[in-house]
Amino acid sequence: MNSSTYTPSRRQLLKQTACGFGSLALAGMCAEQDALAARTNPLAPKPTHHKPRAKRVIFIFMQGGPSQVDTFDYKPTLEKNDGKKVEFHVARTRKITPEPLFKSPWKFARHGECGQWVSELFPHMAQHVDDYCVIRSMHTEGVAHGPATLFLHTGATNLIRPSMGSWITYGLGTENQNVPGFITLNPTPAKGGPRNYANAFLPAVYQGTAIGRAGIPTSQAKIRHLANAERSLSQQQEQLKLLQAINRDQIERQGGGDDLETVVDSFELAFRMQANAPELLDISKETKSTLTQYGIGEGETDDFGRQCLLARRMTEAGVRFVQINYADNGNTPRWDQHSNIKAHATHAKATDKPVAGLLKDLKARGLLEDTIVWWGGEFGRTPFAQGRDGRDHNPKGFTVWLAGGGVKSGIAYGETDEFGYQAVQNKVHMHDLHATIMHLLGLDHERVTYRYAGRDFRLTDVAGNVVHDIFA
Repeated sequence: MNSSTYTPSRRQLLKQTACGFGSLALAGMCAEQDALAARTNPLAPKPTHHKPRAKRVIFIFMQGGPSQVDTFDYKPTLEKNDGKKVEFHVARTRKITPEPLFKSPWKFARHGECGQWVSELFPHMAQHVDDYCVIRSMHTEGVAHGPATLFLHTGATNLIRPSMGSWITYGLGTENQNVPGFITLNPTPAKGGPRNYANAFLPAVYQGTAIGRAGIPTSQAKIRHLANAERSLSQQQEQLKLLQAINRDQIERQGGGDDLETVVDSFELAFRMQANAPELLDISKETKSTLTQYGIGEGETDDFGRQCLLARRMTEAGVRFVQINYADNGNTPRWDQHSNIKAHATHAKATDKPVAGLLKDLKARGLLEDTIVWWGGEFGRTPFAQGRDGRDHNPKGFTVWLAGGGVKSGIAYGETDEFGYQAVQNKVHMHDLHATIMHLLGLDHERVTYRYAGRDFRLTDVAGNVVHDIFA
């Protein structure tokens, strides 16, 4: 019979397509199982898009904008022309005006086998210059602290978007189901506040867990209501089982819902944390040499040293994204010296030894190989004077550094102009840095998306290029 005129009977059609119906049924069952698994454990480890070079991130946030020309971006021309007026297109005023050059009050010297320049502000970090990659060509959005800080954390200056830690936890899950996947230590309530570690429109389970806050000593940073003095552990477990059964019954009757499902997840995590978090936050069993290495017990470095040590402990325990905040509780961020740039010395002394101690400790424990350590602020500062002896905000060119996690060590990438004002060579936008860190973690930044309000969102919006040149 000619195939072009053949019409199968109903019996023949069902016989020929039976396997197809089975495949459809199987696909539907698998989809339901996947959805149930994701709902049951949304923080479970997830497959990466490509082979990862790193598993986790420690972000050391230097709030306020450390001056690149006083720390890691040595400019002999600036020193030679101190006081000379040069025309700059000033970011804050958006006008071209003559401004007096202002040399660094600190000396620079070459360090390590790589011979990179480091200011005398950081004698301890200078000893580890062979372990990190200095990116001298950063530029970003936002000339004020609020917008620039939001952009650093969320990839947007004014809209409510998920923070980077939330995106990474959403993309990868976490390594330890007994502690949060994303923790921020002593965050500031200013300059974006909770939005800097919020989940925004992502499921609430991916929001950051804040421990402590800026202005309160790290030694007092606790997780509130972690212990229950009124009921035994077995009583609490029975209570939780009943409560969760009621909640899950309501979820089934309502057909799901992120808010209620997140409550269920948070209750279960909180119960597991009772047995794990206290030990995680307890540094009393650390050796004396370790405490000394971080500067704990020393006046200037004790507080930030505790943050750095806690970050190592959390990383070791499997927390996916840890943020350390050298931040202030008020309106003036720590590194924000519009007058008297010499105050940078106070902040350098408080952070230099703890950060160097963290690098040394991670390396000794074999954790640096698959942990990205990111040091930096929301922008840099101008090479010309503001007032007599300060520096203004500068989003056009500044410095950050990355260590570990598949990053080339002992190199400097990119350049600013001869005065250190504007990135001119191998420019790295903040979107590029976000894309690069995600790539190191095995994530394609263009594929980590979430549909909200009719469009797909991602951390890097519609931009971002991976900087492959800094990969080992």
